[in-house]
Amino acid sequence: MNLQEYWGNNRKHNNTANKLTFVLFIVYLMALIWILLFKLDVQFSYTESRRVNLIPFSEPLILNGKADFGEMLLNVVIFLPLGIYAGILFKRWIFGKKLFFFFLITFMLEGIQFLLRVGAFDITDITTNTLGGVIGSMIYKVIEKVFKSSVQAQKFMNIIAAIGTVLMISLLLLLKMDMLPVKYK
Repeated sequence: MNLQEYWGNNRKHNNTANKLTFVLFIVYLMALIWILLFKLDVQFSYTESRRVNLIPFSEPLILNGKADFGEMLLNVVIFLPLGIYAGILFKRWIFGKKLFFFFLITFMLEGIQFLLRVGAFDITDITTNTLGGVIGSMIYKVIEKVFKSSVQAQKFMNIIAAIGTVLMISLLLLLKMDMLPVKYK
């Protein structure tokens, strides 16, 4: 079932809330692509060669002689919104279909990173990104139960997502314009 069929079959839902959710979802996807594929327009040294890692969790980033799981945690966190948006926009999908959606999105992004030489094709990233989508979907289910109404839960998430989107875009723009004390170059 596509988005138009979903909205057409559920006229009870507030059309404004649906449109806002969809717009926020598109902005999130654009930011995700900019961050993951275009690396904020930064040229990293590892982009010169292509790498494939098919052994999950075999290469955690070693920092000062210790395993750094921060990158894996960030991979989970950056995909939480995908799960939340899927919970709202694809409410009728069963868990398996959502799981496949999270996997497919992350698999495609990893493949494109590899083809464009902007990152490695890493099974650990696919696993952690997919996990982030699953956790995000579960977070939305909990919020829906708390509000006891999918419409109220959606409106609440739209407020949170709108605030988060404005903050994210502001931070990314400030970072891009070198107006933050943190430098990414």
